[in-house]
Amino acid sequence: MNLLPKSSKEFGSVDYWEKFFQQRGKKAFEWYGTYLELCGVLHKYIKPREKVLVVGCGNSELSEQLYDVGYQDIVNIDISEVVIKQMKERNASRRPRMSFLKMDMTQMEFPDASFQVVLDKGTLDAVLTDEEEKTLQQVDRMLAEVGRVLQVGGRYLCISLAQAHVLKKAVGHFSREGWMVRVHQVASSQDQLLEAEPRFSLPVFAFIMTKFRPVTGSALQIFELCAQEQGKPVRLESAEQLAEAVRERQQYAWLCSQLYRKAGLGSVSLDLCNGDTGEPRYTLHVVDSPTVKPSRDNHFAIFIIPQGRETEWLFGMEEGRKQLAASAGFRRLITVALHRGQQYEGMDSIQAELSARVMELAPAGMPAQLQVPFLSVGGDIGVRIVQHQACSPLSGDYVIEDVQGDDKRYFRRLIFLSNRNVVQSEARLLQDVSHRAQKKRKKDRKKHRPADTPEDLPAAQGQSIDKSYLCCEHHKAMIAGLALLKNPELLLETPLALLVVGLGGGSLPLFIHDHFPKSCIHAVEIDPSMLEVATQWFGFSQSDRMKVHIADGLDFITRLAEEEARPHYDVIMFDVDSKDPTLGMSCPPPAFVAQLFLQKVKSILTPEGVFILNLVCRDLGLKDSVLAGLKAVFPLLYVRRIEGEVNEILFCQLHSECKLATPELLEMARALEQTLRKPGKGWDDTYVLSDMLNTVKIV
Repeated sequence: MNLLPKSSKEFGSVDYWEKFFQQRGKKAFEWYGTYLELCGVLHKYIKPREKVLVVGCGNSELSEQLYDVGYQDIVNIDISEVVIKQMKERNASRRPRMSFLKMDMTQMEFPDASFQVVLDKGTLDAVLTDEEEKTLQQVDRMLAEVGRVLQVGGRYLCISLAQAHVLKKAVGHFSREGWMVRVHQVASSQDQLLEAEPRFSLPVFAFIMTKFRPVTGSALQIFELCAQEQGKPVRLESAEQLAEAVRERQQYAWLCSQLYRKAGLGSVSLDLCNGDTGEPRYTLHVVDSPTVKPSRDNHFAIFIIPQGRETEWLFGMEEGRKQLAASAGFRRLITVALHRGQQYEGMDSIQAELSARVMELAPAGMPAQLQVPFLSVGGDIGVRIVQHQACSPLSGDYVIEDVQGDDKRYFRRLIFLSNRNVVQSEARLLQDVSHRAQKKRKKDRKKHRPADTPEDLPAAQGQSIDKSYLCCEHHKAMIAGLALLKNPELLLETPLALLVVGLGGGSLPLFIHDHFPKSCIHAVEIDPSMLEVATQWFGFSQSDRMKVHIADGLDFITRLAEEEARPHYDVIMFDVDSKDPTLGMSCPPPAFVAQLFLQKVKSILTPEGVFILNLVCRDLGLKDSVLAGLKAVFPLLYVRRIEGEVNEILFCQLHSECKLATPELLEMARALEQTLRKPGKGWDDTYVLSDMLNTVKIV
């Protein structure tokens, strides 16, 4: 039996509804949910003694169930004579005080201010089928009549799917009239998904329009959203903000419905926000493993990423999360990253906060009452202390934060918030600073205060960094590349001229400066804010052997190449990121590997020097093009892939006849390391130079 219209325009037709109720008979039709699904919001906004008008009542049992729990002053109207007759017969003896009238809601016959509530379940949606002028005029008459029959302080309670054109019309009409506008989400998509035949992928909302007494000259408009049935309303500044908030919840509901019905949708991620502030609190990634054999206990699990570890490959990259999910052995794994700037009490409180929400993302076929496991690493939520936050005109918002590693040592990181899962610079803190940070954490538990107030900063910022320790694997590989220079065992006594483009926190040039006493380093950094960050937070300082030039690396090298007495460098290093996220290559910017510019780089490199480049390129075609371009200018090209990362370190030299086989490379690296491991000089025992060159390949 076809009970639904061939086109949405038929919803506004009297003939359609007469035929609909004749075909359906006396069986109730519950548009947008039953009384049990809606009673929470209905009881919140309707008092039992108030006089209620139900427009477009149909043969829904909603009025009857409201009557039975004490709401007995109810008038129902509908344009269908068939359904009004049915409803009168059904209720004449059992509900004598409830009335049913055949009436057109665009021309109601009630006196002004007759009701305290007008209840509409799906009627506005049925009438407002399009935005043609005739339809809009009909809706204007309907809403004007609603306003006329309501008393001041009365409420128009409209249950709707809140499609964009419906929301725009309702909110626009009543806000212009000076009414308070609230949109309340009343049913989550999960409620509908659990049904045998889900009715809607969109969530159901209630519009609560409260009639205020007109105030001459007042332009006050009030817009509010309740995202949860028992949640507090959040005040919004405009109708546009309200529409955007509703749209976000509709998109989330659609996503939930898709995740419930099918697995393997690809990379799915979403933010869960703080209900009071609207700021992101958790970032969720949904990872399906279709190859995992289903059993009762392996349907679904949640993995909490400890604070500070979201930047690791296993948690921060899609391939890493797939590996994590496969090793965990669940059909669906949701990883949860905790946002900086948010307070978390511990694993138990996070689990309690997330339990209801993450269940909306569960896969189909999960047994009822199944206990969903929450997993993590190390059993706690980790430690993250935001030491400083600021905005650079060139690099955007950034934070300096201290995080605790696996060995309980603390690490300082520079993070650009435009790419919050990538560590821009990192350094290990000395032990005494780590202890102070731990004490600070305990103190913060007792008394919360902003993390960047002066008393929170380390006592001696410039002396807090362990300068002998390189955190970044690509920096370790770049240092190992110095073994390609002639007589590496003599480098500590040999004057070395180095050009480093891209300062960041300064760890790379600082390590060279401290370990190669005859080196002279020119560092080029386009962003003056980064020099301040490196100096204040990462122990960086300039000297007669270390000079920083605030300039664009492209312009700086071009200017050097054009000088008559151009300088020559034994080593040139590029560790500079791109600010354009749309490119397939995030390091370096494409202009730094253009043919003409590479010729300029070549012109300032000594004949036996080495050009070392940090390459981060996900576009395989683009990477092949970059390698071919480099090979055309630098005939000898070694590549070292950083395991578990996208980074590749390229070592470029001018003479292909100087090519070294792997055993020779490793021997030179061992010779350099033996020279660097001098008594009294700090050296990280886990850093083995030859390991950095063990997997080098010649292009």
